[in-house]
Amino acid sequence: MQKKERYQKVIEYFQKEMPIAETELGYNNPYELLVAVILSAQCTDKRVNQITPELFKRFPKPELMAEVEPAEVFEYIRSCSYPNNKAKHLVGMANMLVNDFKGVVPDDVDELQKLPGVGRKTANVIASVVYEKPAFAVDTHVFRVANRIGLTTNSKNPLQTEKELMKYFPDEIVPLAHHWLILHGRYTCLARKPKCKKCGLTSFCKHFEKLEKTDSK
Repeated sequence: MQKKERYQKVIEYFQKEMPIAETELGYNNPYELLVAVILSAQCTDKRVNQITPELFKRFPKPELMAEVEPAEVFEYIRSCSYPNNKAKHLVGMANMLVNDFKGVVPDDVDELQKLPGVGRKTANVIASVVYEKPAFAVDTHVFRVANRIGLTTNSKNPLQTEKELMKYFPDEIVPLAHHWLILHGRYTCLARKPKCKKCGLTSFCKHFEKLEKTDSK
């Protein structure tokens, strides 16, 4: 199967089975999503959503977060992973947002990466989800699913995966496709025990093909 045909089949499947796909992080504006995505690094969305209501109540604007020490933010996020580092990042991010960007979350991936705690993946999430730009955030789910179903070929890292996905997914579909792969990896194509019997992509999934060959021996 040619790569273009494989992508087309994936697009057709998800357009039918998952026409609405969006982030599971709770937020009301770009600033809140930026905070939530920073907190979500190596932490579940469920845990982040338990933390953010009180955090946003105390710091509804970056100007308020920029006024405090990381220790105060830490008290609100202590139950997430790496709370010390994330508290420092959040306060640093708020300060730069206020001082360099007039309190407005930038829409450019390169500008976003200047903010403390914001790497390429986080920047792509903001550009894609908030501003609907063709930016493909590659997390562990996207990396795994893209490799398993054959959307990528011998991809060694997230950046290689991002470039290949951007090459074949039409720009207007990228923001949606990002969530297709994340949610598919989160609930169906699990890391240790993928639910292949519940998956509609097995007819052309390279990982499933390998499993079939192994079982037939």
